[in-house]
Amino acid sequence: MKLLLLNPNTSTDVTHLMMGVGQRAAASGTELVPCTATRGVPYIATRTEAQIGGAIALEMLAERHTKVDAAIIAAFGDPGVFAARETFDIPVVGMAEAAMLTACMAGRRFAIVTFAQALGPWYEECVRDHGLWERCAGIRMLDAPFQAISEVGTEKEDLLVALAQRAIVEDEADVLIFAGAPLSGLAERVADRIPVPVVDQVVAAVKQAEALVALRLRKATAGTFRRPAAKPTIGLADALAARLEHRDS
Repeated sequence: MKLLLLNPNTSTDVTHLMMGVGQRAAASGTELVPCTATRGVPYIATRTEAQIGGAIALEMLAERHTKVDAAIIAAFGDPGVFAARETFDIPVVGMAEAAMLTACMAGRRFAIVTFAQALGPWYEECVRDHGLWERCAGIRMLDAPFQAISEVGTEKEDLLVALAQRAIVEDEADVLIFAGAPLSGLAERVADRIPVPVVDQVVAAVKQAEALVALRLRKATAGTFRRPAAKPTIGLADALAARLEHRDS
């Protein structure tokens, strides 16, 4: 099967990082197809940036959805994931949702640990949007500058581990998630330093996507995630306009 690893940020180094983690986790016969946004921001950290990233993700999916079996929105916070599920026929997995649902199967409450204060409000809204706030022990964020977005997981590794330890003791978290695409792979490196399960967001997303493809679930033709009726558009990217106007089938 082919899985689209769609990074709605512009950081190709982060895409490469996630690809390395994802390829190690993928089953034999699964091919990951990387795709990085050509415009936008290096990493999404605010509501505004998430809206921009979500729109770009839809454009990227419109160009590629017929060539893959499933897609992963590879940004924690899942920009555009609900719209993508509504619009396209293939399974679309959000990296945050995959990590959180996996964590829910490993313990009662999970904690999210990330690398920047700015991410906190958006991540909280993401957890709430997925209906998982009652399962969330808390969100902890570093408050320090970093050198390079693709290296923040290595640069701040000890501080992130210390923050995770506090979440376990003070927030009573049963499971940890290191959140944010640049922290992909950190869970594997520090698992033996943390006394509870640690879920890697990319690994969870790849395995969830593989499972959804294997389940062969049909695309909804009723309910809130059915494909919307055709509507004329002006000025949108060609592939997305064709999808919304039903000119692609």
